[in-house]
Amino acid sequence: MNSVLIRNARLVDDGHEFYADLLVSHGRIVKIGRSIFGENATLEIDANGQWLLPGMIDDQVHFREPGSPAKGSIYTESRAAVAGGITSFMDMPNTNPATLTLEALTDKKRRAAINSVANYGFHFGVSHDNLDTVAALNPSEVAGVKVFMGASTGNLLVDDPKTLERLFAEVPTILLAHCEHTPSIEANTARLREQFGEHLPPDAHALIRNAEVCYRSSSLAVELAKRHGTRLHVLHLTTARELELFENKPLAHKRITAEVCLHHLLFDDRDYPDLGNQIKCNPAIKSQADRDALRLALSSNRLDVIGSDHAPHTWAEKQLSYAQAPSGLPLVQHALPALLELVADGVLPITTLVAKTSHRVADLFAIPDRGYLREGYWADLVLIQPEPEGVAVSRQPILSQCGWTPFARRSFRHRVSTTLVSGQVAWHDNRLHDGCQGLPLRFMR
Repeated sequence: MNSVLIRNARLVDDGHEFYADLLVSHGRIVKIGRSIFGENATLEIDANGQWLLPGMIDDQVHFREPGSPAKGSIYTESRAAVAGGITSFMDMPNTNPATLTLEALTDKKRRAAINSVANYGFHFGVSHDNLDTVAALNPSEVAGVKVFMGASTGNLLVDDPKTLERLFAEVPTILLAHCEHTPSIEANTARLREQFGEHLPPDAHALIRNAEVCYRSSSLAVELAKRHGTRLHVLHLTTARELELFENKPLAHKRITAEVCLHHLLFDDRDYPDLGNQIKCNPAIKSQADRDALRLALSSNRLDVIGSDHAPHTWAEKQLSYAQAPSGLPLVQHALPALLELVADGVLPITTLVAKTSHRVADLFAIPDRGYLREGYWADLVLIQPEPEGVAVSRQPILSQCGWTPFARRSFRHRVSTTLVSGQVAWHDNRLHDGCQGLPLRFMR
């Protein structure tokens, strides 16, 4: 691997901002100092005061491989990710075939080793008939175990009480839960169809998958985890009410943690008239009050990490009627620039954003030597260039396979100028570097 020297950067790490140079060699950060001289680096970058951050570690993506090449692949989506400041990802199990066997897990790792420019890990799935496999998993071989406690399809939906009891009692590693109460979703859908007919508008999504739908399921997950001592991580919270389920204390003192995703921080139900099915996702984007409560909770320890839940679908699919259009939206290419709008607006300090997108994710998933700017750590780095006048998203090529973004009408006041993955240049000066090869994430459990 080549050496890289970044000069005159504004480093953000572990609650502090400071100006320094940073030297990378053999994939790792070897020196951080006020001025580094006498080094003959292969590449030297003058940051000229740009923020230098640890790369975002995205614990929740759907890269659609194997099974849906028209929507995405590890090749295309990892390239979109590094352009958006994501240096490591953890992919969800609802592919085709689903990641329910060790063979399917091995196949995904093989594909990533060939095609990913970002570091990679994979979550294992749960069904009613693979609990023996889940219980016997080696915790270091998977990022986590994902359970759909509602709102999924096929055998990935796990809502049988006995199956859930056994899962929470026997899962050998962190359990990630998608929490929505399917009977309530079905009842709400029937009620709205009775009221408005078959042709529901996209803004019905927030009514069908409302706060009660989420709370009934997430409160059950928390109750099961408390009873069994499970290490539980509840994914993509969307409501103010759910926040009361989680403790406001440091991550190291919790066994039950929570996540929020960037679209639930940046959109609310006022956006449905303009964006329609583009922002149809599960769980649904809800009210401005819910969005504001989630933003406020990021300043405390109730919400531990920020993920993307990147879930691309084709543009043609999103043009279908509300009932037929699939849920999910592409997000990784604009992840950090979009989140940095919260910093620009004074909602979050940059140190908090870095903690929730990098530090706490590495801590939560026990990923060694990543997520911080420290000597000896892997050089997963992102330089952020301020753009005070704003950069229109519509002027940039879309790198995700699906070819569209819900941010097309927005401008961002920061852009990713450089991304290093394990010490390799993956993105620089608005150009991908295909020679970069992501590494498998290690989980020290």
